Amino acid sequence: MAMRMQLAEVLTNREKSVLWDLTKQLGVSQVVTGIRDDPDLAPAWDFDRLKGIKETFAAEGLDVTVIESAPSSIQEPIKLGLGDRDEHIDHFCQLIENMGRLDIPIMCHNWMAGIGWLRTTFDEPERGGALVSGFDHDVNEALGPTQFGEVTEEQLWERMEYFLKRVVPVAEKAGVYLAVHPDDPPRSPIRGIGRILTSPENFQRVLDIYPSPHNGITFCQGNFSAMGVDVPETIRHFGRQDAIKFVHFRDVRGNKDRFVETFHDNGQTDMVEAIRAYADVDFAGPARVDHVPTMAGEDNSAPGYETMGRLYALGYMRGLMEAVGKEYA
Repeated sequence: MAMRMQLAEVLTNREKSVLWDLTKQLGVSQVVTGIRDDPDLAPAWDFDRLKGIKETFAAEGLDVTVIESAPSSIQEPIKLGLGDRDEHIDHFCQLIENMGRLDIPIMCHNWMAGIGWLRTTFDEPERGGALVSGFDHDVNEALGPTQFGEVTEEQLWERMEYFLKRVVPVAEKAGVYLAVHPDDPPRSPIRGIGRILTSPENFQRVLDIYPSPHNGITFCQGNFSAMGVDVPETIRHFGRQDAIKFVHFRDVRGNKDRFVETFHDNGQTDMVEAIRAYADVDFAGPARVDHVPTMAGEDNSAPGYETMGRLYALGYMRGLMEAVGKEYA
C-alpha cells in the first residue's frame, strides 16, 4: 500500500515570511492558514477576502487546503450559546460556502468554549536545552473561575448538536469537510468550563450526532496521546470510518493533567507505528507538524511555532512517510 498522506504547513496570510520559501524548498505546497478578526479588513465570511488569501498563496505556488479556523468572534457565541448564535452560525455557513467556491476543502474547528488551547509554561527544557511548552492542571486551577462562569458538558453537547445540524448540510452542499479538533488539554472541567472532546468515545459521539462524510475530525496526536490511549490503534479506529480529515503530527510526555511537549522523535508515542496506521487506513488528506521546540539561536517569541524545529519535524515526518510508503508499496 502506498503512503498517500499529504504534507502541509501552517503559514500566516498577513504578510509573506521566509517560511513561505522554506516550505516550498522542503517540497511542501499545501497551506494551512486562518482567518482572524481584523477591523481593517472585510469580515471573515466575505468572499473577496478569502479569494484574496487563496490567490496570494497561489501566486507563490502554494495551495490553501485547510482553514484553521474561523475567528473567535464567530465561534465563541456559538459555543457559549449566546442569544445571537444563529447570526454567527449564518456567518460560519457563509464562510463554508465560500471555501467550497474556492476549492478549499477542509475547515478545522474546535469546541473549546471560553478558553482555547492552553499551556501554563512555554520554556520547559527539552533535549539539548531546546524549549517546549507544558501544562500543569493544579497551577492552572489556582487561577480560579473565568468571566464565563460555569459551562457544563451537557450545555456543550446541546450546542454541538445544534451547530452540526445547521452546518453539516451546508458543508455537504459546498463539498467542504468539517474537522473538529480535540480539546487541548483533553480534560474537563478547566476553571469551571466543561470540555467534551476529551476521549475517543466522545469523538465517536460527535460523529454519530450527524453521520456524514463531511462531519469529521482533526486527529491531533498530542492530544490523543495525553488522553492515554493507544494512538496508532485510535488512528485505525477513526480512519476505518473515513472520519480523519486532517492531522496534527506532534507528541507529548505525560497525561491530561500534567504534560510537556517534545521533539517529534522524543515523546511517548510510537511515531513509526502512527504513520503505519495512516497507511493502513489509506489516509490521503493533509497533515502538518505542530508545536515544535524552540531551538538554539531562536528567541522563543513564537513558542511552538519557531522555524528550525519545524524544519526538523517536517524532515522527520517525510522520512517516516517515505519508509512506510516503501514498506507498503
